[in-house]
Amino acid sequence: MSSPGAAGFEGWSRLHGGIRPSAAVRAWLRLVQRLAAGPFARVPPDVLSAAGVLSTLLAALAAVAGGRWALLTAALVLLAGLFDGLDGAVALHTGRARPLGAVIDAMADRVGDLLLVATLAVLGAPPAWCVAVAGLVFGHEYLRARAQAVGLPGVGVVTVAERPTRIIVVAVTALGAAVLPGGTPGTGWSWAAVGAGGWLVVGAVGLVQLAIAVVRALPAQAGPTSAATIDADRATRGSPPPGCVDPPTR
Repeated sequence: MSSPGAAGFEGWSRLHGGIRPSAAVRAWLRLVQRLAAGPFARVPPDVLSAAGVLSTLLAALAAVAGGRWALLTAALVLLAGLFDGLDGAVALHTGRARPLGAVIDAMADRVGDLLLVATLAVLGAPPAWCVAVAGLVFGHEYLRARAQAVGLPGVGVVTVAERPTRIIVVAVTALGAAVLPGGTPGTGWSWAAVGAGGWLVVGAVGLVQLAIAVVRALPAQAGPTSAATIDADRATRGSPPPGCVDPPTR
């Protein structure tokens, strides 16, 4: 992600195991690359990771206030999504990518995921649904992390349930709750329940997508290269620890 354009797209593709970015991903990459090369270039990547978590926490607190405060929730959730892309982009653009940064980024993402689920709960989503959503998110990330630890190239597949989808679901839910507090048009259903239900469906589909990709990508029988050897090689080359999707290294 060192610069906008074809070179940046190729770099993203290499870091994600050869996956070609879609039109939507290309548009997103252009934005974060330009910001990483401009106003955010001097901000330490770890600070950007922390800012993303803080934005998500503030979003949940704004949701507690209820009413039109949900508009602020939506804006803060989107801001957290921007920081989520910027930390890795800045690290790569400025040459500050390092394995520890990837670990910090991954931890920030998981804390952010929990806060997104908490935001849905505060907005009124059924608690049991929120627990199920959290389970799907962490199942998704754990499956990818373990598969990468034994040789999965890149992220395996970009599923429908990645971080950007989680951000969008919660932001739309909060926006709907603020603008149409009576519920979804035509049905009157709770925006929080619809958001949590949608996340459950997308999360389940994403987990199946990832599981299929893992089964196809990994050999059925253990080869001469063990997980320990793979980990040692990753450490020698300075590659990121498993579980980091966007960005994969920092």
